[in-house]
Amino acid sequence: MKNHIKSKNIVADSLDLISDFFKNWDNNYISLSDFFNNTFNISSTVDQDIIDSYKFDWSNLPANASILTRPKSIKECSIILKTCYKCNIPITVSAGRTNLTGSATPEEGLILSTVLLTEPEIELDINNKHVLSSMGIPLEVLRNKILELSNQNLFYPVNPTSRNDAFVGGTLSCNASGFIPGDKGATRYWVKEIELLLPNGNYLLIRKGQYISIGSKFFLEDDNDIIELPIPNYRRPKIKNASGPFSSDKGEIDLIDLIIGSEGIFGLIVSCKLNLLSRPKKYLDLFLKLESENQAIDLYHYLYNKFDKDMSKVFALEYFGYNCQKYMNHKDFLFNSNNQVGLYIKVPIYNSTINDKSFEWFKILKSFNKNIKPEDVIVLNDKKNMELFFEARHSIPDNALIKTKELGGISIITDTIVPPENYKKYLSKVHRLLESEEIEYLLFGHLGDCHLHFHLIPEKNQEKKAISIYNLLIDYASELGGVYSAEHGTGKRKRLDFKKCYGGKAVRMISNLKSKLDPNFLLNRGNVIAYDH
Repeated sequence: MKNHIKSKNIVADSLDLISDFFKNWDNNYISLSDFFNNTFNISSTVDQDIIDSYKFDWSNLPANASILTRPKSIKECSIILKTCYKCNIPITVSAGRTNLTGSATPEEGLILSTVLLTEPEIELDINNKHVLSSMGIPLEVLRNKILELSNQNLFYPVNPTSRNDAFVGGTLSCNASGFIPGDKGATRYWVKEIELLLPNGNYLLIRKGQYISIGSKFFLEDDNDIIELPIPNYRRPKIKNASGPFSSDKGEIDLIDLIIGSEGIFGLIVSCKLNLLSRPKKYLDLFLKLESENQAIDLYHYLYNKFDKDMSKVFALEYFGYNCQKYMNHKDFLFNSNNQVGLYIKVPIYNSTINDKSFEWFKILKSFNKNIKPEDVIVLNDKKNMELFFEARHSIPDNALIKTKELGGISIITDTIVPPENYKKYLSKVHRLLESEEIEYLLFGHLGDCHLHFHLIPEKNQEKKAISIYNLLIDYASELGGVYSAEHGTGKRKRLDFKKCYGGKAVRMISNLKSKLDPNFLLNRGNVIAYDH
């Protein structure tokens, strides 16, 4: 049956060595490091100076770890997991550490870094349009290698802002997304196959469609035991979503969907096979000046209906709204007045010319609003125009950070998303709140998914107020059918947000499933749900 899964022990020849070590284990991490180094030639250290460079991610949450391992192969990963499982040692997986939520921040125990996990090598199957990849390489390295190996004919569409630093494994762990709107912009859509190590080190090969839960259950045959795995069945909004593990109120989940985006709490992904897309011959890059935020949202709805709800027909619909001009370099290149807002639109071209596609899009924009004039649209395909635009775009968060430091406060950036039908209502409510509280902020982000970021820049004496407002914004999003995180995940920082959006029952569901696979909550402890044993 499709809901029956069988694991495999891939390090049977090492079990006696691990058992012998466990018999003498006295919580001495020096002896553990020697065991990994001398017995298995697994890179390991207890040098705190080295560990310190691996234990912090972009969240800057407090971190603590006693030992660092850097496995080079799937078998080495399995040995580390089995040893820690036996000795009751918490493990935190560390990849590119670009996450903002603390999911790669260890609170104790061992760090398993994937920095050396570069086998298997990248293998491209041009005919079947997929690529095999290891976990320890930066996403942009994989994306560029696919272009090279396919002679620029295939590409991997997921392109998060951190793609130069984020590892492939990390993007699968949090279901990273990029600029393409809709399901096709997120990692889960493209995953065809993964190799997974369970928290106890046993191995699973999981293909898309191979394992499907029945009645909200899987059954796992693991080390001669049959383990019932109850999947989460709380209702999950059908929008761009990075708010905890995949769930289904219908009782059916593809196992691969459950693992992608679960932030490593159910197992360690050690390799993946990703589907690819035929690369467009060219792109049309436009910047559109509009008179108001409402007009920008109306254009989104117009395109949403025109494209039969498939917004992936544009590869980007990026919004630059309230206060963005204040923090933007080269704003005079993009805007005619301080009150305007802007949209960056990236359109794939398969069987057309840039001129023809430009004319087609100007007609689309005119049919939306007859008052749009040619001077309201900048074609960015010229190299200089594109450079100016990207300098302007990247300057916004940089200048906002400078302002934050000047004020001596903290930056608070929302990741909320709300269904399209409620989005105007949500934005209006948040604008009124922030204006009434007189907190500096700006608004930008992925309009193609109704996923915009409010970037709060409070003064030092406004920090507590700003944090309270952030919590209200989470409540607003949840009340309107949205969630707290569309792309950045939950980690340790947003566990309360998860509970607020989905309730205590959802927390218990995740905890129940986790406990079946990992009774002592050793692997990536504290991600998504708190460890309170």
